[in-house]
Amino acid sequence: MNTTTRFSASSDSPPASRPRRRRLAAFTIIEVATSAAIMAMVISTSIIVLQRGFASLDTARCLSYASQILQSEFEKVRLTTWGDGTAAGNGTTGVTAIPTTATALTIDANYYSAGDVGTRMRITRKASDVHTGMILITYTVSWNAYDGHKLVRNYFTYYGKDGIYDFIAL
Repeated sequence: MNTTTRFSASSDSPPASRPRRRRLAAFTIIEVATSAAIMAMVISTSIIVLQRGFASLDTARCLSYASQILQSEFEKVRLTTWGDGTAAGNGTTGVTAIPTTATALTIDANYYSAGDVGTRMRITRKASDVHTGMILITYTVSWNAYDGHKLVRNYFTYYGKDGIYDFIAL
C-alpha cells in the first residue's frame, strides 16, 4: 500500500517541505504615489491650457468689438463736413473742430450688450495736420484683457477738405 500523503485542492496549508507565501494582487505605495503625481501634473496642465484659451478668446472678442467701435466712429467722421476752420483744431464745427490733443470719447451704449466689453474699453481721438487741406484723424481704443495686460488698437484716417479720405488699421 502506498503511504504518500496527498493534499486536496481545497486544502489551505501547503506541504511542510515547500512553504509558499500568498501574493496579493495590489499596487505598491510607490506606484500609487507616482500615478498621483502624474495625474496632478495632467490636471494642472489642463487648467493652464483652459485659462490661456479663455484669455485668447477674450482678446479676439475684444479686438472684434474694438474694430466695430472704431468703424462706427469713422462712419461718424465720414458724415461730418470739413467745418469752418482751415486746419486741425482751429475750427468750431466739422472735422476742423477735432482737437489736436487726445480727447476721450464716450462709447455708444449699444456695445455694452456684449457683457462688460464696452465698459472696459476707452476710446480717444485726436487730429493733426498733414498739409494744407488734409487732416490726419487718429482713434485709439485701449482695454485690459482677461489676464490683466493692456491692449491697444489704433485706426487712423486722412480727411481731405475736398472729400478725399481713407482709413487704415494698425
